[in-house]
Amino acid sequence: MARLDLHGIHKEFGEVTALAELSLEVESGELVSLLGPSGCGKTTALRIVAGFEQPTRGELLVDGSDVIPVPASKRNMGMVFQAYSLFPNMTARQNVEFGLRMRKVARDKCRARAAELLELVGLAARVDNYPHELSGGQQQRVALARALAIEPAILLLDEPLSALDAKVRVDLRQQIRHVQQRLGITTLYVTHDQEEALSISDRIAVMSDGNLEQVGAPAEIYRSPHTEFVANFVGLMNGFDGRVQAADMVTIGSSERPIGVHEGHGCTAGGRVLVLIRPESVQLEELVDGAAVPDGAFEGKVLMHTFLGSVTRMNLSSDVGDLVADVPSLRALTMPPDTRVGVRVDPAGVKLLAR
Repeated sequence: MARLDLHGIHKEFGEVTALAELSLEVESGELVSLLGPSGCGKTTALRIVAGFEQPTRGELLVDGSDVIPVPASKRNMGMVFQAYSLFPNMTARQNVEFGLRMRKVARDKCRARAAELLELVGLAARVDNYPHELSGGQQQRVALARALAIEPAILLLDEPLSALDAKVRVDLRQQIRHVQQRLGITTLYVTHDQEEALSISDRIAVMSDGNLEQVGAPAEIYRSPHTEFVANFVGLMNGFDGRVQAADMVTIGSSERPIGVHEGHGCTAGGRVLVLIRPESVQLEELVDGAAVPDGAFEGKVLMHTFLGSVTRMNLSSDVGDLVADVPSLRALTMPPDTRVGVRVDPAGVKLLAR
């Protein structure tokens, strides 16, 4: 295990700034995901760590030693790419043994290490298969075993699951996490998939346009985004203009409808804010036979449903503007389009950002 520190890593390609003074610490044995849209700089950061790119300036420390002058082949890092990059003329075992053979490891030790790792990734029965005889998910597991065979100090994964279908992605990300935790290897994982990052990471570093927007545990990133970009990129979010009325109250929308918030939101009374509400924090109550809107709620109307399995996403018009609610699918059946509803917001699901 090793500690990885990026201090002020800046990278320019001509007049384009790919990374702007990126600083990030990855603790020994930790899995940190770099999450962001295409072109945000996350793969550039990974390539700099791997040694495939040189930064314009900054420090890259492994256990306190600057490795920027060290060539990629000497950094003791294992890399897993999006495109599996297996040798097509080698079996699964031979692919895993390759790095060890390049290091002049004895043949019997190569075979034993390859067998151990292929068993760890669930491919003990496929050691003699060639890449074309394996599925995409199996090929990526061979690539993971190959990266681990050299016992790297740090494991780097660049969008390793993006070429796979949905179910295989879920299965393989769980296996990657299991292997990473079992071996305790420090890991930097690049992805644009928010669900993937939330499910696999100890911490997530959200990036945008070469800048680090926020670093935190998955639950923190989801529940307490620090910027509007993070709020909208990680999960779906309802957003309204609002004004703080008190420590536990804010008014939202053109109607300035009051809703409750948790204390300690840090915004000044009377100040303008962006009110962020997750869809699962929106609670609906059907209003039948012209029933009045309950106290503490505001009126809405169901516009459409999107079935997502256990929950149904419901688009609504309301007194405060259009919004989205995630409702258990069985309950959503009782509220078809055009249903009048009372809308409440769970104060625990409200996040305020100062304007």
